Formats: sequence, structure tokens, C-alpha cells
Amino acid sequence: MAPLEITASRADPALLDLPWETPLEQWPDEILAALPRGISRHVVRFVRVSGRVLALKEINHHLAQREYDTLKVLGRIGIPSVEPFAVVSGRTGRSGEALDAVLITRHLQFSLPYRAVFSQVSRQDTAQRLLDALAVLLVRLHLEGFYWGDVSLSNTLFRRDAGAFAAYIVDVETGSLHETLTTGQRHYDLDLARTNIIGELMDLQAGDMIDPEVDPVEIGDDLVARYEELWEALTSSERFSADERWRVSARIERLNKLGFDVGELEITTDLDGTTLSIRPKVVDAGHHSRRLMRLTGIDAQENQARRLLNDLDQFRADTEQQAEEEEFVAHEWLKDQYEPVVRAIPRSMRSKLEPPEFFHEVLEHKWFLSEQAGVDVSLDDTVRHYILNVLIHRPDEKSLVTTETSALPIVEA
Repeated sequence: MAPLEITASRADPALLDLPWETPLEQWPDEILAALPRGISRHVVRFVRVSGRVLALKEINHHLAQREYDTLKVLGRIGIPSVEPFAVVSGRTGRSGEALDAVLITRHLQFSLPYRAVFSQVSRQDTAQRLLDALAVLLVRLHLEGFYWGDVSLSNTLFRRDAGAFAAYIVDVETGSLHETLTTGQRHYDLDLARTNIIGELMDLQAGDMIDPEVDPVEIGDDLVARYEELWEALTSSERFSADERWRVSARIERLNKLGFDVGELEITTDLDGTTLSIRPKVVDAGHHSRRLMRLTGIDAQENQARRLLNDLDQFRADTEQQAEEEEFVAHEWLKDQYEPVVRAIPRSMRSKLEPPEFFHEVLEHKWFLSEQAGVDVSLDDTVRHYILNVLIHRPDEKSLVTTETSALPIVEA
């Protein structure tokens, strides 16, 4: 019998207690964590080990090791992806037969596969919001030179992001990293995404999970258009006259609004100096997230960070501190606004939403209550009303305890 091998950056001895001699699909329910699973060509199960939830995928050893290494690289370069935990190989069954290896990743807290999103969210534009998130993820991957090769909703996880969604890559079995991608490689990935997503949306329609009037082909085409628009904004050259130099700052500001930082610009002039050409050379995502982290230490998704920063700016104006240093005002906002709100979440409800998403929804609820009442409702009253009338009815998104997405309650988002 071949020895069991575990490859991990931080090996957990508790992994040895799992029944590796049994095929994954036969593991007993009592050791599994029942979480919503996406569609996969491989057997996937969730288990709780040492207080953490891990996702296990049974796969060929070479592919498992390759995917483990690829996910580590994506994490190092800042791509939203699941975190690799270990590869278990050398498995043999009780009768001595060889079993496939298992790739282990950490479960991404507060994340949902797309089917669970559609089961929970009843808004008509849900598909569009998911595909917007996927388009941003695909652009980020392509900017880094990563060819996915299997783009689909099934290979992506989604987390709420201030009324929108943020997408995380899950399956990189067919992916490969290059110095740069050719136009052909990018377009092949994009065409594959369109084809797969149209099929997935048609499947949802067949299961009565989305409006039968929704046109999957039109949504697939919208994904392509959104990707091309974003790619053009991030990579295209722009020409203007020498007396329009303000357009350099305008270009940077436009990219910042899209959530990207410009680390370097390439600016060239014509021989006579009458026109300039500008092209972003280094573009990084997460502009608002990094700014919020620098000012407050809050780790948030990009749209959440944009929403919280807007509230910080409003707080600065309301308290007439426009002339004060931004860092000092941010500290006061954190102490007086943000922390009291998130501390008000009852302990029993803290697995329902991430704190930045809770704060965003409280702000949205405050606007709704104030408009309804015709007066400005206080933040304290809003928090109480939201917890008692909205949050209490939400499912726990940190780790949903069902694999049947049809059993999930419908929640407006």
C-alpha cells in the first residue's frame, strides 16, 4: 500500500483523521459540511476540519498539483480566487485500488455559487449583475496574462458587494499564466464565456429559476460588450492636443472610478509637440478597497469600499472638517459611525452578512426609511429597524447549511 502524501503550506494533522481510503462521493454525511455546491465535472464535498470549512475536489494527481500551484500564484498577484490548502495523493481503497488525489481549498466565506444566488435573489437584473462581476474578473485575469480556458458561472463564486457582486475564480484546472495574452487568446476565453453562460442561463430557465422572458443570448452578448468596454478603457491609447493636458488627470480619474489604479503612464509627443498620446502601462484593481484599508483598516470589496468612502466624505462635510487631514477624519468616522453600527449586529446574526455589506445595507435602509417618513431617520433607529425587520429574515451566508438551493428563502437584494 502506497503511503499517503499531503502537500500543504501549513499541514494540519487533523487531515489524517479523514477517510481517505474511501471515494469522496461515499463519505458519510456526519463528517460533511452541507454547503451549496456549484455544478462540477468532479466530485466535490465540504468538510469541517479544525474549525474551518474546506472544499475537497477529487481529481487526477497531476491536475490537482497544477491547480494548487496555479491558485497560489493567483493569490500572490492579487487575483480574487479561492485559497489553496493542500493536495492529498497516494490514496488507496480498502481493496488496494488506486484512488484519485484530492485538491483542498479553503471555503470562501460569505460566497455563493450562481445557482444559490438566483435562489436567494429575486431581482430581475441578477443575471446582469453577476455578469458584470464576471467581466471585471476576466479583464483582471487577462491583464495579468492569465488564460482561463473554462470561463463559466459554474467555475466562479460570488460575494455581495454593495448592491452588486464580486466574482472569485474557483476552478483553474485549464488555466495558464503567460507574460501577456494574444488577442486571439483573450477572444477565445471571451467566446467560451459567452457560450457557457448562455447555456447556464438556459438551464436556469428550464428549472424555473429565472424569468422565461429573459434572453440568455442577449445577456451573453452584453457580457462581451461589457468586457470590451472595460478592456478599452484600461488599455487604449488616447491622443489629444498639447494644450489639453488636463485630460491626463481626467483619464486617471476615470480609471479610478472604474476601481483601478494607474501605477505608470506612457506619454509621448509628436515631433512638433502639438499632440500628446497617453497610455496606461501598469493598471491594478482595487483602488477604493486599498484607499479604505489605508484610511480605516477595513477590508472590503471594491463597491463596498466606494460606498463607505462616500459616507466618510459625507461625514466630513456634515462635521465641517473639510480642512482636516483625511486620516484624522477617517479615524473619527470609524469610531463614531462605522464601529457602533457593526457592533450592533447580534452575535447570533453575524454570519448573515459581512460587516461592510451590513453597513452599506443600513445606509440604504436609512435612505428608504427617511424618504418614507419625510424626515431624516437617525442611524441608531435605522439599525434597530433593519435588524428586526430585514436582517432577521436573511439566511446565513457565511456558511449556508443546505445543498438544496430550492430550499433557500427568497430575499430581495
